[in-house]
Amino acid sequence: MEKAQQVQPTTRDYVKVGLMLFVLTVVEVVAIYIEALRPALAAILVALSAWKFLLVAAFFMHLKYDSRIYTGFFAFGMVLAILIGLAVTVIIL
Repeated sequence: MEKAQQVQPTTRDYVKVGLMLFVLTVVEVVAIYIEALRPALAAILVALSAWKFLLVAAFFMHLKYDSRIYTGFFAFGMVLAILIGLAVTVIIL
């Protein structure tokens, strides 16, 4: 059996991910100051945070280069956490 070729991220990949995380953080901060987004602000911030979580999990935990099932576990965990958070919020309100 042949060994699977190990693909490692390059410095350029890490810089791209770092810039993307920076841009998403700037978008989060800007969204807070836009009055028109107030009704949907929580949903916007949760979506941006989930996107950042998946980027970090995929690249810095090297999930992008592993089996897709590992990324699925992390994505399932994020979705479950969001649903539990929403359920708790609805119950409290």
